[in-house]
Amino acid sequence: MPHTKVIEQLKENLQTAYRQAIDADAKLDELKKAGLGKFTSIFTAEQGFIVSSNRFLPYVQELVDDLTQLQDQASLDPVALETYVRQLATLLKTLQAFKKQS
Repeated sequence: MPHTKVIEQLKENLQTAYRQAIDADAKLDELKKAGLGKFTSIFTAEQGFIVSSNRFLPYVQELVDDLTQLQDQASLDPVALETYVRQLATLLKTLQAFKKQS
């Protein structure tokens, strides 16, 4: 499969996002206990996510599901791949910014 390396790189980035999301969600739980972090969603619908959550892990799960769908395709759809990469980048950038601020 010619897209195997692309999928493997996406998986590695997704694993990074997963580990960072666990830490970020724990920090969000601390903030909630302190009476802070009163918001309903981390990302807006315009950012391409279907799920709406005030935690990061549901967004990671959505990307896991989307990657599974991408893998099941005989050839990678360039539009779907571009959308996926954009969402993954948005998630990773937001996690990194959250980590720096907290």
